[in-house]
Amino acid sequence: MRLPSSFSEKVTEALTASTGISQDRQVVRSGLLRSTQHLAAADDFRRLRPLLQPVLDRTAGSPHFTRNNTGLDAASLVAEGLDLLEGGTLSRKELARRLAERHPGRDGRILAGEVELRTPLVHGAATGAWGSWGNRSAVSVTPAEVWLGKPMAMAATAPAAKASAKELIRRYLAAFGPAGVKDVQAWCGLTRLGEVVAEMRAELRRYCGPDGRELIDLADAELPDPETPAPVRLLPAFDNALLGHADRTRVISDEDRKRVMPGQAQVRPTFLVDGRVHGTWSLDAGTLRLTPFRPLCATDRAALEQEADRLLPFVGGRMVSCSDPVATRSS
Repeated sequence: MRLPSSFSEKVTEALTASTGISQDRQVVRSGLLRSTQHLAAADDFRRLRPLLQPVLDRTAGSPHFTRNNTGLDAASLVAEGLDLLEGGTLSRKELARRLAERHPGRDGRILAGEVELRTPLVHGAATGAWGSWGNRSAVSVTPAEVWLGKPMAMAATAPAAKASAKELIRRYLAAFGPAGVKDVQAWCGLTRLGEVVAEMRAELRRYCGPDGRELIDLADAELPDPETPAPVRLLPAFDNALLGHADRTRVISDEDRKRVMPGQAQVRPTFLVDGRVHGTWSLDAGTLRLTPFRPLCATDRAALEQEADRLLPFVGGRMVSCSDPVATRSS
């Protein structure tokens, strides 16, 4: 993944500075790529959420939601949710309670989840903090246009939607290129992006991947020397570096994937050694615990512990612990 050297410092500043989220509202947390929660610059969210709305609508149309909303009109449900919010803020739990009162016999949590998918709601800074995972009922939600004080961008017209899609593709390639069209689609959840990429042919560079697939990249993007060592890195749960590829074996083996993605929509925090997943990490009572899947050489272990030490202030930890490799069951 390509990142400028100052990127992590800028993200940390945006997340921790009082003007970063709570006052200037430059960063928002809400549903976005693949219908999952993301942090995004406010202006990016205003432009990209309308483009990605079909992805979230598709999720809202899955059996988990349709089993609970038989006979309900989706647009009417969204209107009810916004009416209950009254241009202000409610916790997910309270929104669910009020929707359940209006629809006896239905699960209010699922109704509130559908509202959150079908219309842009922003999580409050205090309850949507970095470092917590899961659909916590205490998270507060506010209509995005109210919270931002600006209207969402329009993506209703085909030219506007196509322009936003091209910008999204450029953003992906800037971070993960070279890559295939299927990789971009796996990352964002949109489909039929091949048609958009075809229109961008003049501004993209093309490569042939190891498996013969066509890969695309930004024309001015530099490729590192193949022998350039990849530094040790710790990734949070659900990180895009892990999920943003159609073929995830580029970064994680099928065997390790079962450990990192054990089911029930879980994607555990991981660490990379030489560019590939080598184990998981967790934070427990102030201790950042590293759990390798395989033995580490002394050099890699030292680099991993040093990188974990650098992360401690960000996650609020006090010490690092590295356990022995996870035992594997022989077949």
